[in-house]
Amino acid sequence: MRWKCCAVTLPLSILIPKKFEVAMIRAAAIATVTAITVITPAIAQSFRGYPCTVDCSGHNAGYDWAEENDISDASDCNGNSASFNEGCEAYVEETEAQSAAGDDTPEGE
Repeated sequence: MRWKCCAVTLPLSILIPKKFEVAMIRAAAIATVTAITVITPAIAQSFRGYPCTVDCSGHNAGYDWAEENDISDASDCNGNSASFNEGCEAYVEETEAQSAAGDDTPEGE
């Protein structure tokens, strides 16, 4: 079978990729999408140096709670969630660093 265009006749085998080539292209596309999906969230999401698993909401909640309760000791960061505790600890670390530098306002305010 031939395909004719623009005064040129080409065999269809040139125009249609072989099954193996299609399979390789499909496999490469799937591998690329998988790599982007798996790697990107791990790289993009962190909260003041602590890695987040999804959206950092646990870290934000812990930080906010520590700020609202004027937490100054990391041993008081003993919630039910590791991310909550890390957010609380991040607040304590920031306030300790700012106290040492002579600044009483937590970073980001």
